[in-house]
Amino acid sequence: MRLEHSYAQLPEMFHVSLVPQAWPAPRLVIFNHALAGELGILSQGMDSQELADIFSGNRLPEHAKPIAQAYAGHQFGHFTMLGDGRALLLGELVTSSGERVDIQFKGSGPTVFSRGGDGLAALGPMLREYIISEAMHALGIATTRSLAVVATGVKVRRETFLDGAVLTRVASSHLRVGTFQYAAARRDPQALRALVDYALWRHAPELLQSENKALALLEEVSRRQSRLIAQWLGVGFIHGVMNTDNMTISGQTIDYGPCAFMDRYDPATVFSSIDHNGRYAFANQPAIAQWNLARLAEALLGQIDSDPDKAIKLAEPVVQGFRQQFLDHWLSLMGRKVGILQRRDQDAELIQDLLEIMHKDRLDYTGTFVMLTDRVAMMVQGLDVQEDAQWSAGMRQWIERWQERVRHQDAELWEILSQMQTVNPVYIPRNHLVEAALQAATNHGDLQPLHELLQVMSNPYFRQHGRQRYAETGPLDETYRTFCGT
Repeated sequence: MRLEHSYAQLPEMFHVSLVPQAWPAPRLVIFNHALAGELGILSQGMDSQELADIFSGNRLPEHAKPIAQAYAGHQFGHFTMLGDGRALLLGELVTSSGERVDIQFKGSGPTVFSRGGDGLAALGPMLREYIISEAMHALGIATTRSLAVVATGVKVRRETFLDGAVLTRVASSHLRVGTFQYAAARRDPQALRALVDYALWRHAPELLQSENKALALLEEVSRRQSRLIAQWLGVGFIHGVMNTDNMTISGQTIDYGPCAFMDRYDPATVFSSIDHNGRYAFANQPAIAQWNLARLAEALLGQIDSDPDKAIKLAEPVVQGFRQQFLDHWLSLMGRKVGILQRRDQDAELIQDLLEIMHKDRLDYTGTFVMLTDRVAMMVQGLDVQEDAQWSAGMRQWIERWQERVRHQDAELWEILSQMQTVNPVYIPRNHLVEAALQAATNHGDLQPLHELLQVMSNPYFRQHGRQRYAETGPLDETYRTFCGT
């Protein structure tokens, strides 16, 4: 890996040089050969111990210059000065296609930003991030990715003693809303201006010539995040900890701690063990993203205009416009999920009625849309579509309305089916399957369930022979909780 270090050229307040902790017995648990190939990382011919030494940090790549990044964040609404407490950026890799990505260790030991934490990570949560991030990538949702997980040979103290691990994460960048909040809180306008220029250079270089670069950045982040949140809702994903330090400028999903996918539809679903009041519940995610965008706008006000009143007047329409941007993305996506390619005003009511029935009848979110896709497939084949005896009266009535709406479009049924198949996954990383894979890996050293789940999730939109159990809803009495792992 020939690494570059453009982020390290920002003012010193944004980073601190450090080295990862050394480990007594690193062991390669999983390595993403496909991603390594995409990145141009030459790993062929290296044995597992060589890979373990490199991706634990015991033997750094020749051009690595590890740094911990500084940032701030609103955590559950409360502002805190933060920073990488257990992560180190090794540098940036430029792929053959010209894409620049960060290579970061997570769980590599304490840093100056650890705030009393141990800076370590447990094997289970790191494997969880590997599974979920790779599943999100296969689902077509913008995300950081996972290159490797290495067990360190050191025990990590949480509720009990657990095996420690280091995750290697790949991201378009690790710039966050909180990075801009950090510079604003330090009251350093020159540093903030440099950060705006850097963010545009990394993620939207075409905007570098904008008359108002800070405002252009705010608008770009709004566009990317509104689309991302709509995609989350489309697959029933709940991030669990949407603090401003976990909202990226790139529009990628980051930090797979207390996240999960919803089985039965309930807009109030919360999985995070620390989200006691449901701040980050499924249906709250668009509003929280808008709230986070407002915090970015606040940090950028002085860069948008030296006159505070003028700055607010310019930024407010961007923040207020986020909701309509999100709704446009969401209605388009949900329309395609139910086979509507040409939107009408009354379609929003049709979609909302379905969601209310799904909630009332406790229907599986993913499975319901797969069922609708299957019905259109039968219509394409000219087969007789039978009603499900388990449906409620409300669901049967909705199906009649829906079939009538689907048929009355200026599109062939096969075109409608094709669109539905691209947005309605058959498989998601169901919570009970993820937990079973993690338990097998961490308690018994058995990685077979994890590899099978990853294989299924690599092609989530089409049925795979003999894989029906991966599409089934979790236990009815499931009370599922996820944890940060810190």
